[in-house]
Amino acid sequence: MRDFDLNLVRTFVLLYETRSVTATAEALHVTQPTVSYGLQKLRRRFADELFRRTGSGLAPTTTARALYEPLHSALSEIETAVSGARSFDPATARAAFTVCLSDLGEVALLPRVMAALPRCAPSATLTVRSLDVEGVADQLARGEIDAFIASPPLGSPRMARIPLFSEGYVAVVAKDHPRLRGDRMSLAELAAERHVTVTGPAGHDGPRRALEAQGLLPQVALDVSRFAGLPYLVQDGELVAMAPRLVARMFAADHRVRLLELPFDIEPAQVSVYARHAHARTPAQDWLVTFLRDTLSRALDD
Repeated sequence: MRDFDLNLVRTFVLLYETRSVTATAEALHVTQPTVSYGLQKLRRRFADELFRRTGSGLAPTTTARALYEPLHSALSEIETAVSGARSFDPATARAAFTVCLSDLGEVALLPRVMAALPRCAPSATLTVRSLDVEGVADQLARGEIDAFIASPPLGSPRMARIPLFSEGYVAVVAKDHPRLRGDRMSLAELAAERHVTVTGPAGHDGPRRALEAQGLLPQVALDVSRFAGLPYLVQDGELVAMAPRLVARMFAADHRVRLLELPFDIEPAQVSVYARHAHARTPAQDWLVTFLRDTLSRALDD
């Protein structure tokens, strides 16, 4: 073990999570040749190739997959043990965070974050970028962002998922819709109306899949890429939209729309914070993840 130091463990774990020498080098603040040299030492130590180059990045071997969990756990325990020497005081620290949010996140969640941030970390600043579900894991691995919030459950060894809340869907219609009354709509009423749906990377594809399951896709008159425009599209016409309950409540408070319960169940959206694994996060990033979890985990209760 004399030539097997903690940096080799970090190198291995990050290579496994990022599947990239470049991203690992950036995360460790070293050069790519340094990471490659560390990988060669790891290969000699375990007498295995560990990672093979493919068109989509490094692919772990069977040995690497067996090693990841114990080495990841050991590294996490070591980082936890020494975390007292690396503290972050939100009351005094001047920290700048970058997070990714969808348009729904900016409308429904960001105001809550910004209401709480000055109280908890008065000198902290926040930069928000648009959420690109396809590329956000790479942004996280390269250190370009500190965290992101998304509804599609993204299972990846490259990042940690911290659940916030789950929410169902409701119909959004014009306040003076000529046919739809009350607080609930039947399947026959739903089938008789024209719909606007949202298709895109935000992860809320449940409503469109529900319409498809009922054979109602021909009733879709308009398909858009963002939820933010739904109330404007609905309030002056007869279109029916389906939206997550939290943002739908906000639409109803600020626009000439009202909400109706749907005649079928749609699988709830699972909203989570995603960040680097604990062993790879800075104390400031650890605080950010806890802050977002505590601030947003009861969003539907308010």
